[in-house]
Amino acid sequence: MGFFSFLKKQNEAQAARPAARPRPEETSPPGSPQFTETERERQREIARATAAKIDAIELEMTTDMFADTEAAWGSARRAPAAAAAVVEAAAESELATLADLPDAAAAPASAPVVEESAILYANGQAVLAEQMLLDSLPVLGRSERQPWWMLFDLYQAQGREADFESIAIDYASHFETSPPAYTERLPQDMQAKPFAGVVPSARFPGMLDADAALRLQGLLAAGGAPVRLDFTGIAGVTAEGCASLLSTLQGLHMAQREVVLAGADGLIAVLRPMLAIGERTGGEAPWLLLLELLQRLGREKDFEETAMDYCVTFEVSPPSFEAGAPARADAGVPAARVPGAATEQRFLLPLIVDGDVKPLLAALDAYAGADPFQPVVLDCVHLARIGFGAASALQGNLCRLAASGRQVELRELNHLVAALLRLLNYTDCARLYAHKY
Repeated sequence: MGFFSFLKKQNEAQAARPAARPRPEETSPPGSPQFTETERERQREIARATAAKIDAIELEMTTDMFADTEAAWGSARRAPAAAAAVVEAAAESELATLADLPDAAAAPASAPVVEESAILYANGQAVLAEQMLLDSLPVLGRSERQPWWMLFDLYQAQGREADFESIAIDYASHFETSPPAYTERLPQDMQAKPFAGVVPSARFPGMLDADAALRLQGLLAAGGAPVRLDFTGIAGVTAEGCASLLSTLQGLHMAQREVVLAGADGLIAVLRPMLAIGERTGGEAPWLLLLELLQRLGREKDFEETAMDYCVTFEVSPPSFEAGAPARADAGVPAARVPGAATEQRFLLPLIVDGDVKPLLAALDAYAGADPFQPVVLDCVHLARIGFGAASALQGNLCRLAASGRQVELRELNHLVAALLRLLNYTDCARLYAHKY
């Protein structure tokens, strides 16, 4: 059945069916007395069923569009499993890259509850902030996504996956969108000894080939700091480039160093078309690199499916998925720049910024002074909370840098911190980039 035939039949069936009269509880907002836990579970089931129907429609549409083309070419080539999900993720990543501006969604309506809960959280009163945000969902949460995003980040910062998943289903049902995924913001073994300082970085736009080996070797020699690899804009890879990157990732893993992968979905999307079950002409390196990336990203299901395809192709035992692969960073002096690397050096902020921040500000000044012609980029991917006083002190440093003509950016902010910084008028001296849901 074609896609349009499917829609036509659905419309005819709906037209023939008498309109159902909504029950009183169906029109009640979340949080009202009529909105019981049973009703909440019913809406969750509706959301799951709707998602399943959308998947079925997309699958049928894809089959109708491409079945004839594949038959005409007579191709017997079969791509490895789980490719469709990765291609979709890569497309979303590309759209996010094209729209790499201060996120419009990160500047919501100036609702008092957003500002007040951000202040409470900054002052260590997470319980009150959570309750205020939950109470705002039946009214503010009807039209604004910001209180939902702030709750998601609060639950992620506290490691409350069950609570995150619970409101994610409600969020998906209310806004008719895919639910966000829970992500561990900081590995457990790093929380006791978080790193703050310059992160050695290397960017690989264009082609990942044998010439990348020198930059990758520099990263291995950069000490015990975390490492950031940026594949945003990657266009192609060679077997030699795959082997070099695989060796580097394995070396960093053996050294128990944290690796931040930017644009990883784009690299995965480039690797997938190179691999076909039963074809060995490209060698094992692209397959093993793909498996290493999936391991790093924690995508166990995709890993297992790709590992089986690798096993069938090369007739060897596949690698095993390691849950919670070690990724530890030792605090210390900021690492030096990587020789010969095309880099965007970032200053990684720790898990909590509060209390006496003078050592942190001194390290930040050293980072900014090392290259006065480059943007000052603060990486907030691990930052869970910044105290109100600490935020004011940091703002003084950043305003001074901005006044001297430096471009200042804060990247990967969680939405609780982003709301606080907007309240403090950080946008007068810096560009704020909240992470996306």
